[in-house]
Amino acid sequence: MTRITVVGSINLDLVASAPHLPRAGETVTGATLARHPGGKGANQALAARRLGAEVALVGRVGDDAMADEATALLEAGGVDLSEVENDAEAPTGVALIAVDPSGENQIVVAAGANHRMTAAQLPARIEGALILQLELPLEVCEAAVGRATDFVCVNLAPAQPVSDQLLRRADLIVVNETEAAFYGDLLHHGGGRVVTTLGANGAVMHQRGGEIARAAPPKVTAVDATGAGDAFVGAICVALLEGMEPQAALAFACAAGALAATRPGAQPSLPTRAEVEAIITAS
Repeated sequence: MTRITVVGSINLDLVASAPHLPRAGETVTGATLARHPGGKGANQALAARRLGAEVALVGRVGDDAMADEATALLEAGGVDLSEVENDAEAPTGVALIAVDPSGENQIVVAAGANHRMTAAQLPARIEGALILQLELPLEVCEAAVGRATDFVCVNLAPAQPVSDQLLRRADLIVVNETEAAFYGDLLHHGGGRVVTTLGANGAVMHQRGGEIARAAPPKVTAVDATGAGDAFVGAICVALLEGMEPQAALAFACAAGALAATRPGAQPSLPTRAEVEAIITAS
């Protein structure tokens, strides 16, 4: 079984499904509220676990009731939470999410305990594959990459300046179109693969600046895009670590992301391996 360590954020998502997304200064009424476990790190960990990997999560939550809510699906899904610490001085991270009927969203994150994580919490060596995002303090992200001994995937979200060393060490970089524009040619300075997600248009993979694969997702009816990108990250890592060729790996990840967009919430929407394989076969 593929072994993956995810170093990343853990949040509780408060999701308001509204008739439309608000403009600056606008109040939108008529929304319904739901609470779901979230956070990029937690989402990607559960995504990889549901797709067949053995996954451990390293992260931080508050010493509060929201922590139990935020980790409930991870625990139920079999993600190893032994390296998740409770912080007595900061609350569990919260994401405030507005979603419109087409599945588009707006997100504001109150990081809470996530931003109190330090490199001292990391294992001295990170064995097996590592998946990392940028919702933790940057020094923690940099330290995690430095302690990795195998495959490293960095999801450069949210976009912010990072060291050249981190970019060069990554075997796989995943960005969306906005993040790709932020980093520009820096993405291609290392020898690793770079995947840019294109929303409903799928994804494209480059290596050393040259396109090596492109895939489109199966046609679905989107309900909520929250978590779709994280489903993609978990899936592309599992696929490549299992030895799939780039084209097949992209198609697998696009299918996982598309399925996640058909259901509300981040972690509740993450598909199983059987679901992904079934929609690929049917397409």
